[in-house]
Amino acid sequence: MTVINIIFGSLKISFYSLKFKLFVKKKDSQEYGTRLRKTLESLGPMFIKFGQLLSTRTDVIPYKVAKELQKLTDQCTPFNSNLSAEILKKELGCELNEVFSEFEPKPFAAASLAQVHRAKLINNKEKVIVKILRPNIKSEVKKNLRLLRSVSKLISFFFKDSERLNINKVVEDYESTIMKELDLKLEAANTNLTRENFRDSDILYIPKVYWDFTTSKVLVLEEIYGIPCTEIDELEKAGINKKALAENGVQIFLDQVFRDNFFHADMHPGNIFVDKNNVINNGYVAVDCAIAGSLSNEERYTLARMLQAVIKRKYQNLAKLFINAEWVDVTTNPIDLENTLRACLEPILEKPLSEIEFGSLLIYLFESTKPYGLSVQPSLVLLQKTLIHIEGMGRQIYPKLNFWGLAEPYIEQWLRNQFDPINIKKYVLENKDEILNKIKDAPIMVQELVDDIRNINKSSMSNKELMINLENKIKSVRFMQILLVISILVVAIFSFLTI
Repeated sequence: MTVINIIFGSLKISFYSLKFKLFVKKKDSQEYGTRLRKTLESLGPMFIKFGQLLSTRTDVIPYKVAKELQKLTDQCTPFNSNLSAEILKKELGCELNEVFSEFEPKPFAAASLAQVHRAKLINNKEKVIVKILRPNIKSEVKKNLRLLRSVSKLISFFFKDSERLNINKVVEDYESTIMKELDLKLEAANTNLTRENFRDSDILYIPKVYWDFTTSKVLVLEEIYGIPCTEIDELEKAGINKKALAENGVQIFLDQVFRDNFFHADMHPGNIFVDKNNVINNGYVAVDCAIAGSLSNEERYTLARMLQAVIKRKYQNLAKLFINAEWVDVTTNPIDLENTLRACLEPILEKPLSEIEFGSLLIYLFESTKPYGLSVQPSLVLLQKTLIHIEGMGRQIYPKLNFWGLAEPYIEQWLRNQFDPINIKKYVLENKDEILNKIKDAPIMVQELVDDIRNINKSSMSNKELMINLENKIKSVRFMQILLVISILVVAIFSFLTI
């Protein structure tokens, strides 16, 4: 595709799709989603991948548009096998027959960034898969990223509604994601960490990384065998317990998020297989760990309490969580937000818990809070996407899957564990330097707070701005006080116990 075609297509996205208020007008959002999908498909693989990322951003685009963009597929024509051999020779520093006793020139899968070949290692005869980046893909990606940035600037300039959408930030997130995918060593590291986290697990297997043959452009993994998780007839023939399998999927998701704080963020059905050699435990095999996510401790705690508040219909608590976490404007009226959340969630929560799709519930939750300046971290967006995939896959395997019946006791136990003295001690010891630095700054912040109060009448800022600044400083001081008290108590308790 020529640069001219790409530029033309980019302008088409800017001036054609948004002319019809693609992201604002809800009535015909599916129609506009279809138009956007077709335009992205015509622009080629890089823009298709951008559309795939955009399909996860239900915090900025309507749900119907996102659903339409999920139809985008990343299947491409493979590049010449001679090029594969040349890249391998250059990256490995030797001839192919010095590493592989067998190598299939024809790839069995080809996407926009890389293609995958089957092979057999010469030293131990183990079967492996070899993932190879496309030639000159990095320069092509950078070129397309420059064009995307230009498009986002055009959109921001000509359409005032784009300020709410923060399209520039979406493009930045896409750039960060795709540049990580261009380094196969990062994917190898993610794969290895996930494998370590589930080393003793009976319900999830992650393939081994062959580090001696892995570079930034080549990834060699253990070949895995499994049944695609959506092949329901094959699962039944293999004697798989579908209920147990679906529930194990939820368990894996919860362990990754709350136990490990590191989750596979691309768990769509194409990357998840069922281990047919593990019928008793009904286990999975997962591949393609290029995209992974993690949450801060605060985000995990807020998310757990938010899910708890949703199910128990404590809308006042939910509104406070959104405001305190600064997911919405801190000046938001809590009562207004509480009423909005109630109106959004009550119709959904009237259903039996086993029928509620929690991935969709999060989407509705984010949609209802957009008018209050919703702003969530990319990590939470990744988590939402992962939850939708896991829950959707689980219900496809076992339609009666009760997600919350499994998640509720897990989350409640996790929340209780956060206040366990041993866990608090561990946190204090692991973060002692950071805690001491924050405590050290407390007197200065208190003095600044006093000065602000004394000078409140002299300030040229509006009362609203002053109150926001003061509230933020008060919160910081309070946090440091609590941190100091907890740290002293933890040290005191464990000193006493060890006497």
